[in-house]
Amino acid sequence: MTNYLQPHQARTVEPTPYEKKLAGAIEEVFGTGRHDLEGLVSGLNEMGVPAPGGEVWTTDSFTAEMKRLAAPQGAAGKEA
Repeated sequence: MTNYLQPHQARTVEPTPYEKKLAGAIEEVFGTGRHDLEGLVSGLNEMGVPAPGGEVWTTDSFTAEMKRLAAPQGAAGKEA
């Protein structure tokens, strides 16, 4: 038996254009050497990537958006 990693093993649907853009921006910020939450948020804001609603990113809004995006399909936007 061969073991291997499937990079999208938790994915149930294709990412939306928004998710793809956000993922690319996050990778770009990480590529600059910023790996902490504050640096990531600052990098997204410097790149002009808006948070939901067109606002600037904060550590709280970024954390909330990651939680929302990680929620099971059909549960996004619902509180547990």
